[in-house]
Order: sequence, then C-alpha cells, then structure tokens
Amino acid sequence: MRQSSVYQDGGFVEKRKRFSVEQISGILKQADLGTPVRDLCRTHGVSEQSFYRWKKIYGSMEPSEARELKQLREENIKLKRLVADLSLDKAMLQDVLQKKF
Repeated sequence: MRQSSVYQDGGFVEKRKRFSVEQISGILKQADLGTPVRDLCRTHGVSEQSFYRWKKIYGSMEPSEARELKQLREENIKLKRLVADLSLDKAMLQDVLQKKF
C-alpha cells in the first residue's frame, strides 16, 4: 500500500498498515479471551469495522487455514485474470480470421 504524508482537508493522512494472517488471528484470539474490541482496535491501530470484517472472514479458522484461504483467493484472482486475457486474445484472433476471409 502507499504510504502518504499528504495533508487532505486540513488533516494529516496516516499511513495504512497491512496485517499478516498470523497477526489478524492473534488479534481475534485476544478478543475471544475477553479483551474489549474497542481497546484491541485502539492498541493495534485498526478500525472496529476492520476488526469485524476480519472476524467475519477468519473468525473460526486456525492461522494455517486462514493463510491457505488467503493463498487460494490470490490464486483465484490470478486465474481469473489469465482467463480474461486468454478470452480477449481468442476474440481478437477470431476477428482477424473473419476479416482475412
């Protein structure tokens, strides 16, 4: 992600962080052990919205399962791009063939 120190609307834009799957699952486990969500979010510098999104996605998973899910999603995105590129190439080749004959 981009790190920016530009002023927008009179305020300072803070740099955004990316958390690893292990960090996310650690934060979620702390919440399961009884730490208040608001305190966790303040401590780790995330919004409550991010916390609950993580909980929805990774809530009942072990770190290894969450890591595998993330890898599968990334692979799925790459494969979808590959299919789109190949479909476009096929369509272009078909257009060229139709114009030649």
